[in-house]
Amino acid sequence: MSAPAPAHRSAFWLDRPVLVTGATGLLGSHLARRLVEAGADVVCLVRDEVPMSELYRSGTAARTRCVRGDVRDQALLERALGEYEIDTVFHLAAQTLVGIANRNPVSTFESNIGGTWALLEACRRSARVKQIVFASSDKAYGDHEELPYDERAELRGRHPYDVSKSCADLIAQTYAKSYGTPVAITRCGNFYGGADLNWNRVVPGTIRSVLRGERPVIRSDGSYVRDYFYVEDGAAAYMLLAEKLAAAPDRLRGEAFNFSNEIQLSVRAMVDRILAVMGSSLVPEVRNEASNEIRRQYLSAKKAREVLGWAPLFSLDEGLVRTIEWYSGFLGARG
Repeated sequence: MSAPAPAHRSAFWLDRPVLVTGATGLLGSHLARRLVEAGADVVCLVRDEVPMSELYRSGTAARTRCVRGDVRDQALLERALGEYEIDTVFHLAAQTLVGIANRNPVSTFESNIGGTWALLEACRRSARVKQIVFASSDKAYGDHEELPYDERAELRGRHPYDVSKSCADLIAQTYAKSYGTPVAITRCGNFYGGADLNWNRVVPGTIRSVLRGERPVIRSDGSYVRDYFYVEDGAAAYMLLAEKLAAAPDRLRGEAFNFSNEIQLSVRAMVDRILAVMGSSLVPEVRNEASNEIRRQYLSAKKAREVLGWAPLFSLDEGLVRTIEWYSGFLGARG
């Protein structure tokens, strides 16, 4: 497996008490590791123990303090923020799968919307929290004819997952505007990278199929267009945004930022790219089963470049190579 990306080095993080919700997820696991490596005092909110999560497999969990509970539990959040004297919060906890949202809209709404207001209300009641980075999504924009989306585009989700992110995004803006809560918002495309164990997602599912010598499965018709954003770039972007928010809270409070490498690919093109990088001649199986998904979504990252001085650390192919190496080692170790 390739080595992790270099940690973000900044005196800002040294001994800083940080809470990460959703720490067993793809982005949360990578973010927690980078924060630990940068010297932060990390507290992770964990609902379900996931031993195969990178948080545990990498040994990061042993270098943090874990609070067990649900993000909807406001009293628990207030206790964690107070007892651990949290300065900076990364709110990533959410139900992130479109298919599950379609089948279970209420639990998705409860986690993604209710969890967001519980977290922000707990932060509002805290005397110490100085920065909050909230994970929205490109799905919060809903379906627009004019692409790429920039941050001025209307939030108009229509399907369960998209609506949950539109609502949570607006709630974050409400807390910033009405209460001066120091929250900034990220809207990213489809994360990919090592440690994503949701095999129905196109990148890990395709890589696993190829490693097993099986035809990769495309659940849609393959024409859906998306941004694909490497998880290490995402973790670095979140940390940068928190630093910038600390330096200019009045200017960045309530602001949203798209993060994207600004390369748009159809699902079929992404699968073909993975097959090419892996040197495979397998032909995908196209099932055309997808429903309640937006056909074309991609982002402009101009605001992040100009306001934050942000740039991705990895090209798409560099990210894919590192991701394939991770799964090769992970699945090889499992036999």
